[in-house]
Amino acid sequence: MHFSYNKLWKLLIDRGWKKKDLRDKSGISSASVAKLGKDGNVTTEVLLKICKALDCDVSDIMEIVRE
Repeated sequence: MHFSYNKLWKLLIDRGWKKKDLRDKSGISSASVAKLGKDGNVTTEVLLKICKALDCDVSDIMEIVRE
């Protein structure tokens, strides 16, 4: 199993945000955005910052994918 952040990218598209907008509005680093792009592990602090910036729940930006 692994995490997928496809929901996050769709949400950004729906809101007309670019990855740079996400970085600027949430205060996360470009390294964290790169990890998210590769479905890598990020801290819960990063996820919380994204949820605050997007005013959403963690389930709106990620999901568990069973292989």
